[in-house]
Amino acid sequence: MENRMTDKINYENNPLHGLSLQDMLTQVVDQYGFELLDAYLNIHCFKNRPTIESSLKFLKKTEWARHKLEVFYLYTFKSLPRPSSEQFALPPRDRIVPDHHKIGEPKALSFEDAEEQRKKREEKAQSHQKNGGFRQGGKGSGKGYSGARGASYGSRDGDKKRGKSSSRGETSASASKASDDPWINWR
Repeated sequence: MENRMTDKINYENNPLHGLSLQDMLTQVVDQYGFELLDAYLNIHCFKNRPTIESSLKFLKKTEWARHKLEVFYLYTFKSLPRPSSEQFALPPRDRIVPDHHKIGEPKALSFEDAEEQRKKREEKAQSHQKNGGFRQGGKGSGKGYSGARGASYGSRDGDKKRGKSSSRGETSASASKASDDPWINWR
């Protein structure tokens, strides 16, 4: 029964369907150039004497960088509307683009906009660091989220790293002193 459902899914509407990494990179570089790509994506292979060949070598080895470029290709270069949160959680090549979403013209980019985005990312990172590496509310807070220090909220190892003993409900003296910490009584 599962196979019948997947037979009806149209993956071909995704602009990445059947597109090689080299073709995608060439299109994006021809449109924006390496310098602007570096300003927006902050991927090292676009910075120091970049070439298509050297960038391809890095992108083939580095999944996070390849996904970052694919997201840029879909939503900036192809100007598709942002996907649902369920689709955004999937790798870019596995996303289903609804038939009513049409490809648009590449967005106009500037170094000024890239600088503004960089500043916003820095502010967000600083806020993240102030909160001890943990997100405050919203996406990713709660069970299953792994903080910057590797403490997973669903694991006993994470409990030890956060000052909790391995038996539920017990806390160390240092953890109980920080009664304003919302994660102390998480369970």
